[in-house]
Amino acid sequence: MTSATVTAETILPFEQARELVSEHCERAGKLVPAVESVPLLHAVGRVLAEAVRADRDLPPFPRATRDGYALRSSDLERLPAELEVVGQIRAGGTLPSDFGSLASGQTFSIMTGAAVPAGADAVLMVEHSERAGNRMRALRRVSAGENVVPRGSEAKSGATLIERGTIVSYPQVGLAAAAGAASVAVFRKPRIAILPTGDEVVAITQQPAQNQIRNSNSFSLAAQVALAGGEPLQLSIAPDEPQRLRELILEGLEADLLLLSGGVSAGEFDYVEGVLREIHAEFLFTGVQIQPGKPLIFGRVPKPGLPERFTYFFGLPGNPISTMVTFELFAKMLVRAVAGACALPLHAPGARLVAPVRVKSGLTRFLPARLAGEWNSPQVEPVRWQGSGDLAAFAKADCLLVVPPDREEFAAGEMMCVIPLC
Repeated sequence: MTSATVTAETILPFEQARELVSEHCERAGKLVPAVESVPLLHAVGRVLAEAVRADRDLPPFPRATRDGYALRSSDLERLPAELEVVGQIRAGGTLPSDFGSLASGQTFSIMTGAAVPAGADAVLMVEHSERAGNRMRALRRVSAGENVVPRGSEAKSGATLIERGTIVSYPQVGLAAAAGAASVAVFRKPRIAILPTGDEVVAITQQPAQNQIRNSNSFSLAAQVALAGGEPLQLSIAPDEPQRLRELILEGLEADLLLLSGGVSAGEFDYVEGVLREIHAEFLFTGVQIQPGKPLIFGRVPKPGLPERFTYFFGLPGNPISTMVTFELFAKMLVRAVAGACALPLHAPGARLVAPVRVKSGLTRFLPARLAGEWNSPQVEPVRWQGSGDLAAFAKADCLLVVPPDREEFAAGEMMCVIPLC
């Protein structure tokens, strides 16, 4: 769909808009960012540019998972069985160099994490035994392989442990460290330009006049960009004046992605869409059937002199909650894509409503809410708010309550989808 075919209002249902952004994420993700090597801990939150592979079998030896006795399971076919304790194996310990294989009727006392000796095929838990000197009496049977993790069962040497395109978090750090990866290759963080607009917006260090607001959107978006794996580039506030707005939009389009905040509605001084059309922007949609965030624009601008190359942009609504919600639902996907990350679905687990909810039908709603209840009985309660400009209410939320568009009333106790907030 090109700008020539876009009507004044190309407003899509939520699912269709998500699908369209996802399709363009695949295209944007094919443009591979530059790669750099960083120390392992510096990779947290970054996207792996190369897979991390096992430098040896994991585990590198058959590992005991319980404190007890390493033995031959066949020695316990008849109970009670009494075995000779021929030694002890601690985690990290080694056996005598002249030790060959565990003989029938023998056992080693063994600690969790220690290497199971040759000849033994199971570990009897210590609580199922009695000990007197160098004699151990087994009180129950064990099967072959019980309480033992075989060598290489987690990964064989050379196997991929962490896939390219993975965002590194603490489990990946632990696994990479286990594989001896002191440094890893990561993609360069994409530069995400953030352009706030409007004469009513002033710097956060400035005392606003009665009819002005501080530039909170630029900072909340910068935080969201950083959490999504991008490098935020905060541009100057664009006034409601086409020429300066054009200059700042062109500056923002030099980045990997441009996020505009405000100026996308149908007001007399909302110039963003008009300026974008003047620079030959392709509008993919100009609204989404959601609340908050209906006047959301998504499109792209050709890169000068580079056929088939584009800079994508989002025109986010100016109300603070609308800005944050539309980033979470749409722009975050594209930030991850240009960062080189693998695509992830939008996770929306279920929770039961604490109180009834009543809305107008027709829009998919994402209401600020708080999770409650226990881990096995999650509950969700909407936060009282005064509309999409109510930052104080949104700061109390830890999730978005997803309200489908086809109903107006939802009773307490109904299971609803929620989207956790970072």
